[in-house]
Amino acid sequence: MKNPTFFVVFFLTFYLSQAQVGIGTTSPDPSSILDVQSTTQGMLAPRMSTAQRTGISNPAEGLLVYDLDQGSFYYYQAGTWDQLGNAEKRNNYVLVKTEADLPAPSGGVITLDENTLYEINGTVVVSTPVNLNGAYLIGLDTNEDVLARLGGTLFMGNKGGSIRNVTLSAPGGTIFDLDDTSNSETFVLQSSIVANSTSVGTIKGFSLLFFNIVQFAGNSDGITYENIDDILLNNLGWLSSNSGTYETFIGTFDLIEKVSGFSNVDLGDFGIDVSSNPTVNSGIILGTAFTGTSTTFVNRYTVGSFTGYSFTKKWFVNCPGIPLEADLSASGNFYFNGALTTGFTQTITNGTATEVQGNGSFTANSLFRFNAVGGGNGLQYDGVKQREFVINASLSVRVSNAPGNFYAFIVAKNGTLITESNAVVYIDNDSQIQNVALNASVSLAPGDVIEVYIQRLTGSGSDTLAVFSENLSIR
Repeated sequence: MKNPTFFVVFFLTFYLSQAQVGIGTTSPDPSSILDVQSTTQGMLAPRMSTAQRTGISNPAEGLLVYDLDQGSFYYYQAGTWDQLGNAEKRNNYVLVKTEADLPAPSGGVITLDENTLYEINGTVVVSTPVNLNGAYLIGLDTNEDVLARLGGTLFMGNKGGSIRNVTLSAPGGTIFDLDDTSNSETFVLQSSIVANSTSVGTIKGFSLLFFNIVQFAGNSDGITYENIDDILLNNLGWLSSNSGTYETFIGTFDLIEKVSGFSNVDLGDFGIDVSSNPTVNSGIILGTAFTGTSTTFVNRYTVGSFTGYSFTKKWFVNCPGIPLEADLSASGNFYFNGALTTGFTQTITNGTATEVQGNGSFTANSLFRFNAVGGGNGLQYDGVKQREFVINASLSVRVSNAPGNFYAFIVAKNGTLITESNAVVYIDNDSQIQNVALNASVSLAPGDVIEVYIQRLTGSGSDTLAVFSENLSIR
């Protein structure tokens, strides 16, 4: 009689070589050589330490084990062990859960590797300042991924870098103390929150500073920008929970561009401070909404700006909540400020056009990007770009010793008559008072001067012009 054990082994060997194997099922999937099914149990791969895994001799391609030390599956491929689910991983990447994951402090500063991306995971509190050193610092959830330092400066150094999707906080301290002495670095802060610091701090000397979609909240004082080539500020939100001066500009700048966003400023605080008279080649503030209880959103230039305005002519400012300051809103006015019943007089001796001025005194007011010149009855354009203006002028006059003569009143630019502005009057007698209205559209370049001229068109000899009122407005 044949051995039954031999028969069973032979049968199983034959079966396994010819068909699929099902465990927990009698109908294994036709595409699988092994089909394991269960609703109460799992399948265990070999479990071992890292040393045991790396000590396997001549591992086969695709060999799978579970590493107990790393708490992860590993498989062997192309001569190396790869972590399952992380087969493709970034070079020079560090996941930061505590300060210990950052480089060790040296000289009282944590200096990051400029070629490394650091990802903040959760709340990480550092005990010393961080030198960004050109590195890339990110989070995945801005509200949950927080980098903080208590009672000191969070970022310090002379290098730039990039920060994104992180909340930065320095309770009792300062967020930034950055000074690029080479004036060549770039610093980017994007999609982040800056909160609960004694001061946001100072950034100076950079070639480019770019803030984009940044919320500021709960800071006792704001940020100072100093001697930076180009500043791009896009969609910054300054909540009313901040105090002090939100943004201060000091020194020299080639470009300052602040676009969109808002500044909610309470009484006694400032949204922008330019009172140090910074030198700005081109300044643009466009679409930023200034709201709140503050009576003065801008701490203005002390020199170079016009009465009632805050910036110099190097700025283009068009924002809800503060006055429009741009060449397109340039305007001015002058008027004769003497007694209307007596006016002032001027002798007319020939047929050449001459300025209407005589012995009158004039006051210029409502000047924006215009200056009063020539005794007050000339307006000089003080803008940056050439643009079109509309001029309206009116005079009340009387001419003696000129019955039957014609006179023309004309607007002049830089002493050249603008002929389309001519208004002609006919003199009946010495007591006749004529009311003259002038209108003109004129293109002015920076430095051009507008005045009112008179020209006798007929007659000869000397006539006396009496002017009871003269005013001109331009916008």
